[in-house]
Amino acid sequence: MPVYIALLRAINVGGTGSLPMTELKAICEGLGFTDVKTYIQSGNVVFRSDEAEKTVEERLDEALGRKMGKRPGVMVRSRKELDDIVANAPFPDAKPNFLLVYFLPEKAPADALEKMSAPDGEEAKLAGREIYVHYPNGSGRSKLKLPALKPGTSRNLNTVRKLAELAADMEGNDRAQRII
Repeated sequence: MPVYIALLRAINVGGTGSLPMTELKAICEGLGFTDVKTYIQSGNVVFRSDEAEKTVEERLDEALGRKMGKRPGVMVRSRKELDDIVANAPFPDAKPNFLLVYFLPEKAPADALEKMSAPDGEEAKLAGREIYVHYPNGSGRSKLKLPALKPGTSRNLNTVRKLAELAADMEGNDRAQRII
C-alpha cells in the first residue's frame, strides 16, 4: 500500500487556524488512511492509502474544510518524491533550516521566478511542483516577494528530510513483513 506525505497549508501559522495533530490524525483515520503519523505541530502527516495521490489530496482537503470551515490546502507527495526533493536540493552551502521547500498544488509556470523581488539576497529555483528558496538571513525577516509561492506551503530542508525518513521507515516495515 503506498505511503503518502500530506503537507497542510496555513495550519498553526495564522492563516486558516489551529488544528491539534491528534485531530488531524483522527480525520485521516476516519478517511480510511492507515498507519497515520503526524510530525511537529505544522500540519505534516504520513500515512498509507490505496487511493491515488490526487484523490487522497482532495478527500483530506475536503474533510479539513468541513472541520475548519475553510479548506486549508493540502499538498500530497510520495516518499520517492520527497527523497528526490531532498537529493536535488540546490544551494549546497545553505544551512538546511535556511533552505525552504515550497510545495505547490501544481507545477509552477516556467516564468514564476521572473516576478521575484529578493532584497536580502534570497535565491530561488523551480523544480516541478516545488520551489526551493534559500534565505541567507533566515525567512523570518525576509522581504522576499514571489507571488508563485502564495498557493503553497513551505517546510525547511530538515523537516523534509525527517518526513522522508518517516515515510521510508514505514515502507521499510512493509518489506520486512513481506520477508518474514
